[in-house]
Amino acid sequence: MAEYIIDTADLKQRAPELHAGDRVILSGTVYTSRDAAHKRLVSIINEGGELPFPLDGACIYYAGPTPAPEGLPIGSCGPTTSSRMDPFAPLLLDKGLAAMIGKGERNSAVCEAVKRNKAVYLCAIGGAGALAAKCVEECEEIAFFDLGCESVKRIKIKDFPLIVGIDCHGGTMFKE
Repeated sequence: MAEYIIDTADLKQRAPELHAGDRVILSGTVYTSRDAAHKRLVSIINEGGELPFPLDGACIYYAGPTPAPEGLPIGSCGPTTSSRMDPFAPLLLDKGLAAMIGKGERNSAVCEAVKRNKAVYLCAIGGAGALAAKCVEECEEIAFFDLGCESVKRIKIKDFPLIVGIDCHGGTMFKE
């Protein structure tokens, strides 16, 4: 297994270098989104509307950060179970999404969409939301404000440690 230091702006072009089990230290811009926000994103796409952030080359982190304590950009920011986004992920990948960050297995449709679009699924450590928050330098709520902690946020991360869960070559760390 290899280790890579990658900026999110380079994920789309660097995804083919990555293999399941590789370690990635990620920095750059990431958008938080969970299932309620994903449902809205897909509705906007289906209605031909404008998304709150550009999907092409983007990275979505499946997280619903808690409010920021005094003097910090964000509260606890751990990954949520990725399979809840499986009904929506293939369309988002087909529209240009470069990477997803979450925890746990994905269904076969998501695995095929990752492969088809030369994307990557990265896994964060579950149960370590306070530690993940230490990698967040900035946080701005940008869409679906009525969803509270599950609104879409643009966050800037630095040195976020991740593991490649599914690569664009069909490799996965979830099956033997």
